[in-house]
Amino acid sequence: MTQPQPRRATVHRETAETRVHVELVVDGTGRAEVSTGVGFLDHMLTAFARHGRFDLRVEATGDLHVDAHHTMEDVALVLGQAFDEALGDRGGIVRMGEATVPLDEALVHTAIDISGRPFAATAFDFVGERIGEAPTEMVPHVLRSFATAARITLHVRQLAGANDHHIAEAAMKSLGRALDAATATDARLGGAVPSTKGTVTT
Repeated sequence: MTQPQPRRATVHRETAETRVHVELVVDGTGRAEVSTGVGFLDHMLTAFARHGRFDLRVEATGDLHVDAHHTMEDVALVLGQAFDEALGDRGGIVRMGEATVPLDEALVHTAIDISGRPFAATAFDFVGERIGEAPTEMVPHVLRSFATAARITLHVRQLAGANDHHIAEAAMKSLGRALDAATATDARLGGAVPSTKGTVTT
């Protein structure tokens, strides 16, 4: 029996503000090599890959002398594009997934529909303005940017938490686990697209 080829993508994006290179294997083991110049973003993407069982390599440079906004946003966009490309026509996938992840006092729930319809709703109650060098306001922005480029419907909600680092990390872990569940293949579909309209890409 022929083994299915790993779902993978390589995406490179370069602008006057950033240079981002992402290599993704959806059917991976959780290995990550991440270097963005924003330490907390590196930590979050590593946790995302580990808990989603994705193999991920991210190399990014950006105008950090301005702030972290462009780098964090563009990394999220390129990562989302990589998922979009790696999943192809989405044939045979479960399509929807969810995960609730605790981290000490923090608890975050994520629900995903790989629908072809870009949408993100987030609800966080951060205490401070920054986590390391990353603005806390960029956490929901990163999630929205990822959902837009990946063409998924995404809901992320903080259920409990007082420590900003714990809240953001629980969010990324739950995103990884929910996306792992949604991208899993269902043999019962026989490769069919999981939609009554026959497509989840348009």
